[in-house]
Amino acid sequence: MSEIIRLGILGSGRIARAFASGLAQAPEVELLAVASRTTATAAGFAREFKVPRHYSDYQALVADPDIDLVYIATPHSRHMQDSLMCLDAGKAVLCEKPFAINASQTRQVIEKAREKSLFLMEAMWSRYIPAMVRLRELLAEGAIGDVQLMTAGGAFMPPFDPQAYLFRPDLGGGVLLDAGIYLVSAASMVFGTPSKVLAAGSKGQTGVDEHEVFVLQHSNGALASCFISLRASASPEILLLGDRGKIRVHAPLFSPPSLTLSLVGKGDEVLAFPFAGNGYQFEATEAARCMLAGKTESPVMPLDETLTIMQTMDEIRQQLQLKYPMED
Repeated sequence: MSEIIRLGILGSGRIARAFASGLAQAPEVELLAVASRTTATAAGFAREFKVPRHYSDYQALVADPDIDLVYIATPHSRHMQDSLMCLDAGKAVLCEKPFAINASQTRQVIEKAREKSLFLMEAMWSRYIPAMVRLRELLAEGAIGDVQLMTAGGAFMPPFDPQAYLFRPDLGGGVLLDAGIYLVSAASMVFGTPSKVLAAGSKGQTGVDEHEVFVLQHSNGALASCFISLRASASPEILLLGDRGKIRVHAPLFSPPSLTLSLVGKGDEVLAFPFAGNGYQFEATEAARCMLAGKTESPVMPLDETLTIMQTMDEIRQQLQLKYPMED
């Protein structure tokens, strides 16, 4: 393998465009190809982002012998089948969150990657944003002491469109898989796997979840209290409370520009972490770094943790009585 990872993108929608834009800041990755459902869309994407190759068939991109890594930016409902297709073809996979619809699908993909000794990673971009890297360092240093409480949440009100993926059960829509996963992942990063989950919420007219709160209790007594909603507006932030102080992760929590460290008796210190680009480059760089080092997963977003996060999401959905059509 060369010192450059050659990448193909499956999908050409909003998230694929954001990711392609971010790659301008990732010199370790060469965007070689894109695949969409139509030739015109694929060609338009290729022109805009100066991608050398484009395909109107996903299988054709996966069969390209020059591609090392495939970024999956298709709808949630396709993540498992597209990941398995890539892995079966010998391609490493960087799969957009949510990694799959449920834990069962997640386990199948992980087992396939391990069977074939191929790199696989959930594209949880927030893990690699500089402010979140520093947050993990501060927690490891014990900067605010014993952290026992996390409060986090956000709310946004997109225009209602029953054909938009967010409102379509058949595409794995709903606010939990789309945005609530950031909260579950953040709690997992800080506290690990919860020992108890309590959730309440409500579904909208199309049957997807639009509004919920959940509490994650951990074996050491720590609690994460979270909310996510399509029925209100609130900046997405995280607050971590310890016995020596607190840390606020400023909005937007999925790509925070800064932290505020507040120690008891010492006041507030704002820590800024500006970066070029839109932030998607960091997950691409991590995938490339791991692959060039011969690793099959990232220590920052381990596959076993991706699975336990999805198990927590399954438990939340079970308590909300939310099931997707493809799970029947």
